[in-house]
Amino acid sequence: MPVFERHVFVCHNVRPEGAPRPSCTTDGKSELLTQLQQHAKAAGLAGSTVRVNKSGCLDQCEHGPTVVVYPEAVWYGNVKPEDAAEIVSEHLVGGRPVERLRMADACINTKVCPHRG
Repeated sequence: MPVFERHVFVCHNVRPEGAPRPSCTTDGKSELLTQLQQHAKAAGLAGSTVRVNKSGCLDQCEHGPTVVVYPEAVWYGNVKPEDAAEIVSEHLVGGRPVERLRMADACINTKVCPHRG
């Protein structure tokens, strides 16, 4: 099996109702994950050069649903299932991150992001 060129992690974390931070999914299912996997497969990427996985909490709850693509460390926030085709075609196939979905660098892994309550 070849080494993956890109690894895509999709936050799949569920928090209880009333938790101080939001969840990326509400029911433990993720149409976003399904759409990313299906579009990657249709593009001929799944299982060969790209791996799309669900992940636990990526600690970017205020920007969820969150997706991160490695090795570039491109973080996407507030991603909807309908964004999956664009992420696959533009980023995973074309090598161009989808700028409209990118999280600001100042908001990644910091407690001072203006989006945090």
